[in-house]
Amino acid sequence: MPRRDLADVIDHFVALVLGHLDREFPHKLDHVINDASEILGPRALHPIFYGSFDWHSSVHGHWLLIRAIRLFPALAQADQVRGILDARFTSDNVRGEVAYLGQKLRTTFERPYGWGWFLKLAAELRSPPPTGVTLSEATAAAFARWHAALQPLTDAFVERFVNFLPKATYPIRVGTHHNTAFALALAHDYARLTEHAALGDAISKSARAWYLNDRDYPAWEPDGIDFLSPGLVEAECMRRVLPPAEFAPWFARFLPALAERKPATLFVPATVSDRTDGQITHLDGLNLCRAWCWRSLASTLEPNDPRHSLMIQSAKDHLEAALPHVSGDYMGEHWLATFAMLAMSE
Repeated sequence: MPRRDLADVIDHFVALVLGHLDREFPHKLDHVINDASEILGPRALHPIFYGSFDWHSSVHGHWLLIRAIRLFPALAQADQVRGILDARFTSDNVRGEVAYLGQKLRTTFERPYGWGWFLKLAAELRSPPPTGVTLSEATAAAFARWHAALQPLTDAFVERFVNFLPKATYPIRVGTHHNTAFALALAHDYARLTEHAALGDAISKSARAWYLNDRDYPAWEPDGIDFLSPGLVEAECMRRVLPPAEFAPWFARFLPALAERKPATLFVPATVSDRTDGQITHLDGLNLCRAWCWRSLASTLEPNDPRHSLMIQSAKDHLEAALPHVSGDYMGEHWLATFAMLAMSE
């Protein structure tokens, strides 16, 4: 498949998300039922994030739409996106999402993956456009409205992070939703952009306590249901948390044989045998996650560093392995465009 720029596929990514935001079923609920009155469907439980198979996929689908109209002011679907999000991001709907979090036994709802993605969405509304891009007046005004409307929900997830991280003694290193490094990396964007001292401090302390002494990553991946690379998302988390002068020696210790293409498994795109299987198709997401991490981590190196070209080539190889499969079966289609967006725009 020829290598493509994001501009070549952004209309397709947006169309995929728009096709899923109102699709309530099939749906995989993360829902503790306290009594019979809480036996409800996704739309009744989550007035904003009820589509796209599960709550967190809906959240990062909304993030993709916001990012799309920030990066591409002339996007063909921009008016449609603004209209849909105006109807979603209302005070009443936000109160409904916040009220859900406040019920008994909901403290761990979507921890930490959904928490990180929601703060990534909130950060997107505060992010400046790229150099040379000017937001339309309609989009700039919409971002201000949505930021204000979502603030109570944003505050709820910030509070959850700040309360949880000091008591989280150990990291979670799996390649699926419970991975702590990925969630910290996403939440760090919000802490940095808003200069939220308590959140930023909690993230920094946890990342340092969990990962600072790691070295010579063994790369026991992929597992059969990974959509995150445990090693590369850890490195991406530390890239964001550590100052550059501290990150460079940490990264050299973490992947000491990188210039020799070791660990070899990190350079080989995962094989996906059945894209109708919702767990196996996670591996397309793993390939996109690695593409994102390799490209981002390569940005910390000088172009003449022998590791740089290897990392850039691996990012391309992983992207090309997965990009043709962003659409097709709903098990991947409801979320893979989000990871492609990360891989192609960060």
